[in-house]
Amino acid sequence: MPIGELAAITLDAREPKELAEFYCKVTGWDVLFSSDDFTYVGPAGTPRLAFQRVTDHTAPQWPDSAKQFHLDFKVDSLDEAERELLALGATKPEFQPGGEKWLVLNDPAGHQFCITVFS
Repeated sequence: MPIGELAAITLDAREPKELAEFYCKVTGWDVLFSSDDFTYVGPAGTPRLAFQRVTDHTAPQWPDSAKQFHLDFKVDSLDEAERELLALGATKPEFQPGGEKWLVLNDPAGHQFCITVFS
């Protein structure tokens, strides 16, 4: 029997509402709860993404093994998804080890995430 159930994956950010809006556009999810310091997004009844205010948040650097974690998103087309994500405020670091298999991007708060055509 499990001890607990995963409720959310929480990302620190200086502006949690703005970061939540970015991920809502990426995933098509809705905001489930929002306050000045905390926002949950996702489909009801499943683990969610959460964003909490950390006023002195420092974005991880890439490439650097201290990035701690990253999110992966399956997409239909790397080129199309890259264009759309950059238009939403993502940035693309110069170092790209994935070749044609995946891309590393940074969300507006600087967290790394990957897009891939493979699942």
